[in-house]
Amino acid sequence: MATTLQYTVTGMTCSHCESAVRQEVEALDGVQGVEVSAASGTLRLTAEDPERVSDDAVIAAVDEAGYEAVRAS
Repeated sequence: MATTLQYTVTGMTCSHCESAVRQEVEALDGVQGVEVSAASGTLRLTAEDPERVSDDAVIAAVDEAGYEAVRAS
């Protein structure tokens, strides 16, 4: 069963930022879909199995794109 996870991302200012984050997160195993908004500073992803997509992996992927993320509560 697919699950949606949400994160707050800081430092994004434009569509290029959104694209960089999207590309890194989409490459994670188990991620089905990614929505990124620089305007709201959010990242929402759909995971086919949330056990396969760890917060650490998502945060590391966002870091690789050059930004910081925390899991939204």
